[in-house]
Amino acid sequence: MSQHRIQLVVNGEPQDTEVPARRMLSDFLRDDLHLTGTKRGCETGTCGACSVLVDGEVVKSCLSLAVQADGRSITTVEGLCKDGQLHPLQESFMQCGGLQCGYCTPGFLMASCALLAQNPNPSAQEVREGLNGNLCRCTGYTQIVESVLDAAEKMRGN
Repeated sequence: MSQHRIQLVVNGEPQDTEVPARRMLSDFLRDDLHLTGTKRGCETGTCGACSVLVDGEVVKSCLSLAVQADGRSITTVEGLCKDGQLHPLQESFMQCGGLQCGYCTPGFLMASCALLAQNPNPSAQEVREGLNGNLCRCTGYTQIVESVLDAAEKMRGN
């Protein structure tokens, strides 16, 4: 299988490596870089557990090839924590019960990050629409929406 050299930045760290042409981004992140917060769920792009940010946009990493990330900047759930401080979204998900089993949480966090970057003051309906590509089988979504709204308020400094 042919190898391709890729250069990218993952969670602020430059990466220069070779990957097989058909290596999925999710597998590259989990298996090659050992960033296991990115979850493998459905592997068809339906559940959103594998969501990461590529240049600030939500991408389902199970549907993207690692070579497509060449020259890009990727943020995984591990990249949300800065200097040992949890991101406001991570804090709110814990405080408001936005996580249950936690399997889907990384994908929800990443989708929420992108949502709040575009709309720092969303309504509950806008949060629901913004998280439409992520599935949870435990919470019923109410606590997830409340968590995002709480984080939005914290991030605005209210």
